[in-house]
Amino acid sequence: KLFAMRHIITWCALAVLLADVQALQLAPLHHYGRRLRSAITLEAAVDKKAERRRIQGTDRFKRGGRPFTKEVHEQVTQKMSATFKSELVEQMKRSSFREVTSGEGDRQVTFELAQEYGFCWGVERSIELAWAARDNYPDAKMHITNELIHNPGVNGMLQDMNVQFIEKTDEGKRFEVVEDGDVVILPAFGASLEEMQLLDQKGVTVVDTTCPWVSKVWTTVDKHTRADLTSVIHGKWQHEESIATSSMCKHYIIIKDLEEAEEIASYIMQEPGSLSKQELLEKYKNAISKGFDPEKHLKKIGVANQTTMYKKETQAIARLLEKAMMAANGPENIDQHFAAFDTICDATQVRQDAISEMSEGEGAAKLDMILVVGGWDSSNTGHLLEIPVHLGLTAYHVDVAERITPDNSITHRAVSGEIVTTPNFLPLDRSARIGVTSGASTPDSVVQAVPGADRAPQKLRAFKAMKARRASTRCELRW
Repeated sequence: KLFAMRHIITWCALAVLLADVQALQLAPLHHYGRRLRSAITLEAAVDKKAERRRIQGTDRFKRGGRPFTKEVHEQVTQKMSATFKSELVEQMKRSSFREVTSGEGDRQVTFELAQEYGFCWGVERSIELAWAARDNYPDAKMHITNELIHNPGVNGMLQDMNVQFIEKTDEGKRFEVVEDGDVVILPAFGASLEEMQLLDQKGVTVVDTTCPWVSKVWTTVDKHTRADLTSVIHGKWQHEESIATSSMCKHYIIIKDLEEAEEIASYIMQEPGSLSKQELLEKYKNAISKGFDPEKHLKKIGVANQTTMYKKETQAIARLLEKAMMAANGPENIDQHFAAFDTICDATQVRQDAISEMSEGEGAAKLDMILVVGGWDSSNTGHLLEIPVHLGLTAYHVDVAERITPDNSITHRAVSGEIVTTPNFLPLDRSARIGVTSGASTPDSVVQAVPGADRAPQKLRAFKAMKARRASTRCELRW
């Protein structure tokens, strides 16, 4: 009887699953991701690592360093060099002090380049793969599931290549626009497992440009799942990368900063005044896995991170949570209750180290300001801004050269995320020294356009010349 009952239960479960799949095939595709997510979260859930590997192993899934012909990739490499290279930046790099000076006397402006800045290997690889996909499938209708990287110039370039960005709505992404024979690009941040499954079921060609460092984080959360650990992800729950990473987890909670980590640590230790279970679930309702139970799922945890987060904060969060687990479970049991793997991206780390050196080194006092160049929605660029600002230096985060205007004002993104305009940002009565860095998704050509000889220094010299002429005119009138 027990044997027969097991078979009946199994067949019932299969019938429910097949009915749900059939409904998915008939449902409007912009509801597809939401419906698919509910199907995947059945208790008879797929092994997420195995499912990801299965999809990535199909012939329609193009991934790896150079999935197209050698000729296609070589041509794209040449075009990328011509598009993104900057003569000014190359000149600064060749300088012993990584700087370039324009003008003389009070009109002199010196730009000092950080030791590490700009395009990282993962971003260059992502752009090359997307561009090569366009060249390899010149007549195909092509889509991308999100911004390729957080840089308006690069995303605009893809739009000019007739790569269509899949629209986001309150109901989800409108995948119904993807049809047989189309090509779909996955961005550098990766895509959720649900999106991968959706595209696999549609049978379209997929070009995966996911950064290998993001894939490394997925491998880490795979280890968490095997060890029955809940993944505590240091990231932003609405960020594309954290969405993708959390979709690879069995259980997870996403925390954005040390303050939230302190709340979780306090709950784990059940300190007086800590959040109640219901308060925690309400506050983090958008940042937890389905069915998350803090009483159960915070007993064993592993730390991972969104690769673009601030390195030192990720390390501080890991140390804090490790201490909390020791307090709750005893130091002798820490290996059974806590794990932390190094998932901090090398490119993010060295750029943060370089801006720290510029902000704290001997030359920091000589800087009038630091220009941080990169997309306003770029997480790694935003963290570069935080470092000098928190050290008390003046720093401005601009995304395009047009933020610097002829009236000597600059429109920039503050650490808070607010977009503000600062008047008279450049000293006009003396020479100026400006530090320059850029995010990992920022081409050298954009760096040149902001402080370079093609635009900004000409404007800045014009500001000074204008002031000098006005002063001269006042002197002549007084005489």
